[in-house]
Amino acid sequence: MRLMPEHDDPQHGGPHDDRPHDDRPQGDRPHDGVPIPAYLRELWYGGDSGRSGAQRGPKRSIDIHAIGAASVRLADRSGLGAVSMRAVATALGVTTMALYRYVASKDELVKVMFDAAYGAPPLEHSTSSSWRPRMAAWAHANRTALLAHPWLLQVPIDEPPLQPSQIAWMEQGLDALAATGLDEQVKLSSMLLVDVYVRGQTQLALGFEAGDTDDDPGVLYARRLAALVDPERFPRIADALFSGALEDDDSDFATDEFAFGLDTILDGIGARIAARR
Repeated sequence: MRLMPEHDDPQHGGPHDDRPHDDRPQGDRPHDGVPIPAYLRELWYGGDSGRSGAQRGPKRSIDIHAIGAASVRLADRSGLGAVSMRAVATALGVTTMALYRYVASKDELVKVMFDAAYGAPPLEHSTSSSWRPRMAAWAHANRTALLAHPWLLQVPIDEPPLQPSQIAWMEQGLDALAATGLDEQVKLSSMLLVDVYVRGQTQLALGFEAGDTDDDPGVLYARRLAALVDPERFPRIADALFSGALEDDDSDFATDEFAFGLDTILDGIGARIAARR
């Protein structure tokens, strides 16, 4: 759709029209009247070189994607707290004010780097004909991105995704469920359930790994719990303790528990799919 409203009066949009002209193809233009933050327009449509018929003028020394990449490098090296407008500008060799052409605040900067860290979803996982392995591959790819950039788990999620890479991930997740017969709301809810599980379990596993002890965290937890818990007051906890389930050093929480939880969730989605047939 057009960025500016269309008019039947031929004087509008004529050769002497001095309003900004949008050269994007019609299908690429935002809906009329919908407020789109400038950083989102940059992410979706690019800057001077991101569309046909680009505006004349000096070539920009940076773009929104360079800002995202520099921010990701800073966060990977020194943590999310190290990322600031000044630090990113310094890394790019520009002034802090130069960044404000692209991002209006630290919050927008974080949204840009969040999208850059995830990047495009792995297309090689999108060719299987069955929904379950595709959804499982989507979940594992999501987890891989989080493990590569653990600071992503510190970013507040204050709105549904609008960045292009995030929408591409969303599209791939929904595409895995496209042929299941589930209605669109259930597809969205199922994908969200998987996404929330991946984030939660990955955050838990990374937290356990960051513990300040050399002992196996599962074994240490079980021993401490056994020293604290009264079996008469907590009989079910005692049953778990005495069974050895809480100190199974042959199990890896980060991988085995992730697989168990994901399988259980996919079983539930599968039951909904089967109920519709």
